[in-house]
Amino acid sequence: MLLTGCGTTQLAPVAERSQRPHKGVAPSHYRVRKGDTLYSITWRYGLDVRKVARLNNIDNKYRIYPGQRLRLRGSGVNTPSRSKNIQQKTASQKPKTRVKNKATAASGRASTLKNRTPAVGNQSTTRATKSVKTVAKADSPNLSSTLGKKNSAIVGKVRWQWPSNGKVIETFSTRGRINKGINIAGRLGDRVSAAASGEVVYVGSGLLGYGNLIIINHNGLYMSAYAHNSRVFVKERDRVSRGDRIAEVGSSGTDRHKLHFEVRRDGKPVNPMKYLPRR
Repeated sequence: MLLTGCGTTQLAPVAERSQRPHKGVAPSHYRVRKGDTLYSITWRYGLDVRKVARLNNIDNKYRIYPGQRLRLRGSGVNTPSRSKNIQQKTASQKPKTRVKNKATAASGRASTLKNRTPAVGNQSTTRATKSVKTVAKADSPNLSSTLGKKNSAIVGKVRWQWPSNGKVIETFSTRGRINKGINIAGRLGDRVSAAASGEVVYVGSGLLGYGNLIIINHNGLYMSAYAHNSRVFVKERDRVSRGDRIAEVGSSGTDRHKLHFEVRRDGKPVNPMKYLPRR
């Protein structure tokens, strides 16, 4: 059976097919499969990669391995014996280490190495959570867009530009016909550009309905995705600048040549039109 991408007239859009089994709600746990990355898993379920990493004591390299059982929902990580020891130690002296939230770390393909980091205690988890809240507050999408250089706009401390020059043929929608981004018409081989500077954290075709997909992490808070590409010119861990050519328009995972473009904030889809400059 043919599977489609986002927003076609005959086949189910990617937004519905990719998450339909869970009705938009992530399962409590997930068993890692070969080829998965922490970014691809959290993207599939609309989750914040930083939060899932903390829930599972995964370090800032985001390494996972096939067969690993990940916790996707919950609040904080508490290993009883570890937490108890930390609380007792804290009562007598101040902690000597600080937990830093490094959200722009590179993603790693699931491997057979079972690398895990020690559990993080209550105090460290709270401090990391406060750090994330501080960043979120500073980069709130409620900040008004500031037109900067020609054909770009600054929203949430990220300078955005259009990823391609085609006409928007389907807009963002959270009701009825779900579309988690926008669809931009194009011809085979048309240029696809990075909408903002950042790090490539996923390149592959493992997410149902997206075809050849690229995901870029911009500042930990915002990510963007480029789907249905015919040719891809970047690889994971590459650093790209706004406007760099990263791919060419194609029809992988869908029934026509187009670019499906998404912007996510804290893992949640948001309307790209609110971030892109006016044409």
